[in-house]
Amino acid sequence: MTDPLPSGSTIGILGGGQLGRMLAMAAANLGYKTHIFEPGSAPAAEVATAWTQAPYDDLDALRTFAQACDVITFEFENIPAEALDVIAATTPLFPDRRALETSQDRLIEKAFLRDLGLKTAPYAPVSDDIHEVLETTGTPAILKTRRFGYDGKGQARVMAPEDAETALASLEGAPAIAEGFVAFSKEISVIAARGQDGAVAAFDPGENLHKDGILDTTTVPAAVPSSLNIDAVLIASKILNALDYVGVIGVELFVTPQGLIVNEIAPRVHNSGHWTQAGCAVDQFEQHIRAVTGWPLGDGSRHANVTMENLIGEDVTRAASLAAEKGVQIHLYGKAETRAGRKMGHINQVTGPA
Repeated sequence: MTDPLPSGSTIGILGGGQLGRMLAMAAANLGYKTHIFEPGSAPAAEVATAWTQAPYDDLDALRTFAQACDVITFEFENIPAEALDVIAATTPLFPDRRALETSQDRLIEKAFLRDLGLKTAPYAPVSDDIHEVLETTGTPAILKTRRFGYDGKGQARVMAPEDAETALASLEGAPAIAEGFVAFSKEISVIAARGQDGAVAAFDPGENLHKDGILDTTTVPAAVPSSLNIDAVLIASKILNALDYVGVIGVELFVTPQGLIVNEIAPRVHNSGHWTQAGCAVDQFEQHIRAVTGWPLGDGSRHANVTMENLIGEDVTRAASLAAEKGVQIHLYGKAETRAGRKMGHINQVTGPA
């Protein structure tokens, strides 16, 4: 094993949202400085050492940023390939470009998962003949843009064939994929990490509930058989090793009578892993910093049962009253503007010992 990056080194973070903010705070706990690259407003910059405010196509700004950092990671995956090339030419990037390219395009991601022998929803690339596409996926189905979709954005449901043209038109010509609906009883997600030495550590799977296409709560332990927990961790490990991955990954899974079906992967710390802040000695953010800087991974053991709840839009006004409840940990993101559908913070509520 190589020695960890020395204390006082600078970790570059592409993206300045709440995930970057919590990564910067975890980095500080391990003695590191952080440098944020973010074109827009940057809550992460409030807790970081430096902030480069420039667009991702400003290659000179990217070069200067990369040269100021000892290692670079990211908090979201929609980063242009040319930007990655500029950064990687100067400074180590974890996870690497392959992991990003796999997850940036839903069609590539699905093919990658199938090639690993993992189950996914039936899918097909969207073509001019949408009805032919739906013969592959069946209906109901969901049309998703291949890139840049999150929290339910860039998606349109097709409940019956006669809905197809309207749904397709709503995507405004963006390259898209059609996915058949999966009859699932629960959605779970597993947060796992792989270090530079190839060691893998996983947190317990959490059970997710969504509201209006946005994650509402994640609860651990998930109410699923222990055998499915083991299967979920094995699936995440298989993905990590296949990508030669370094860092934390989120893997979303559907629980079905036929076993686990992979919904999607996220090559970064993940909203459904926030519960680890209250449930584990080493949370997902520290785990990611450990991985990208060469520290040994934490074991991910859980010492508490936790429910994480996102504070969406005006929900953030409940923060003070929630703080009075037993076992509640508050995390506010410092965003200046409260908007409907915007993640403003979250709480972790400890509900008992593990």
